[in-house]
Amino acid sequence: MQVRQLTQHRIIVIGAGYAGAIAAGRLARRLRREDVAITLVNPEPDFVERVRLHQLAVGQELRPRPFAEMFAGTGVRLRLARVTAVDADRKTVTVTATDATAGEELTYDTLVYALGSAWNTHDVPGTAEHAHDIAGRPGALRLRERLAALGAGQPVVVVGGGLTGLEAATEIAEARPDLDVALATRAALGDWLSPKGRRHLRKVCDRLGITVHEHTTVTAVAADHVTTASSVIPASVTIWTTGFAVHPIAQATALKTDTTGRIEVDSTMRSVSHPDVYAIGDAALVTGPNDKPLRMSCASGVPTAWQAADSIASRLTGTKPTTVPLRYFNQCISLGRKDGLIQYVTADDQSRPAALTGKTAALYKELVCKGAAWGVANPTLAKPTRRRRSVIQGPTPLPHPTAANAG
Repeated sequence: MQVRQLTQHRIIVIGAGYAGAIAAGRLARRLRREDVAITLVNPEPDFVERVRLHQLAVGQELRPRPFAEMFAGTGVRLRLARVTAVDADRKTVTVTATDATAGEELTYDTLVYALGSAWNTHDVPGTAEHAHDIAGRPGALRLRERLAALGAGQPVVVVGGGLTGLEAATEIAEARPDLDVALATRAALGDWLSPKGRRHLRKVCDRLGITVHEHTTVTAVAADHVTTASSVIPASVTIWTTGFAVHPIAQATALKTDTTGRIEVDSTMRSVSHPDVYAIGDAALVTGPNDKPLRMSCASGVPTAWQAADSIASRLTGTKPTTVPLRYFNQCISLGRKDGLIQYVTADDQSRPAALTGKTAALYKELVCKGAAWGVANPTLAKPTRRRRSVIQGPTPLPHPTAANAG
């Protein structure tokens, strides 16, 4: 009897932030190693806790989390390289190894796009040249070095009053009370929070000596100051936290994206234009409750990774994929190491009256951060799993989304 030789289905995951790392690990626990080859492409050998980068910037040491240990025995192959291009029609990814100059093409059967996001300068003059970011480890380390060199009384300006800006300003003010820390925000301080949340935030800023410039838009950044419509604010260091921008690679492909470059997906995280591509995390345009796009955050990225991994596993094993409604429960904000704010929200991320504050909130946020890191190493949340045999092998194309599931 002739035995048919089957080839492994090649799954490539690009990007190993919270979403990408979870998706790779979850797929490895859902599928048989004989049936699939899972490659995770990332330029760094360690998992980076992005939600703690403001801590790294002020000199705190973060626990190393090597992918080699995290994926030991799972079958996930880590490829240390930068992604330079994706050809969604030819089903290839071009990568450049961290120690090489020439690129190499990798061919996939299924691609999980998780390149995430970086800081968004909004093309404000001088920002790229003079401001610092904490959207990635390299930026946080550069800021760390710069802050360490500052003498007492020197001014630091954090631009952006969202979650990242609040955490950066309070962390720096607490760690370096000798510095003159200011926060510039386009709206009122914490305007999206509940009255209780706003009161507590203002109280913390006053206690830490943070000067808050409300209703202030920074129009230019220089080496020693920032310019607004009505004033010049001294700044030995400017930290730019006015939101995130997705990696530009997706918009340069044939993948259907929105105007910001986020990949449009259906409820299973599958590209609406290319059925062999799944997008997760900040790179994906995911519709949440009340048809509102999910915001770029760890809270959004993790459940999209679960959804994509389970959907891919279902389609490869011939079972019906299920979808879980994505929603929010709270916004967790650290305000230094000793204080915090947990703002409870509706499913579509609108603030409720209830909020948790103070040391209890700080402990809550710390548990959330630890839980997120634990979840990367335990992508099925320690639940027993069974690796199922794949019914789709090698380069056999997955069926295109139907009109019913493409939205």
